[in-house]
Amino acid sequence: MTTVQLRDIVTDQDRAAVLGLRRAPGQERFLGSMESHFEDAEDEPRAMPRMWSVHDSEQLIGFVMISDNIEDCGDDLVGPYYLWRLLIDGAFQGRGYGAATIDAVVKYLQTRPNADVLWTSCGKGEGGPLPFYLRYGFTLVGDVQYDDDEPEHLLRLDLARSEQ
Repeated sequence: MTTVQLRDIVTDQDRAAVLGLRRAPGQERFLGSMESHFEDAEDEPRAMPRMWSVHDSEQLIGFVMISDNIEDCGDDLVGPYYLWRLLIDGAFQGRGYGAATIDAVVKYLQTRPNADVLWTSCGKGEGGPLPFYLRYGFTLVGDVQYDDDEPEHLLRLDLARSEQ
């Protein structure tokens, strides 16, 4: 079974290392640049962003960001817990690291208040991550649209069920 460690991004060196992660060819359509993830977090503090670098031992392999217990989602945020970004470097994809990263996030959420559901969304179309999320156990519940972007699939993971 593949396992990973989540490490807080604390220093400029941590951030620089994560900025070196790369998407696999074709994924730019579904996932913004690493720089854009940090910009999104800075632009939307109400979403309570929590970011980690993802490691296999000492090897940096990815990045994950969640919304961590949003107090007031309003009409424009999904939460309180939302898998906002997940990127496994293209060189490490297909080895179980994506699922292991979600496992680690779920383990973290087991320590958080009112963490009954982990939400996420993903772009539509050929080559998108929808099959990955469905295999993991997320359920497709409809569509969501952010700003002027194209509608995305909205998915939920029942955390009470995932603990079994």
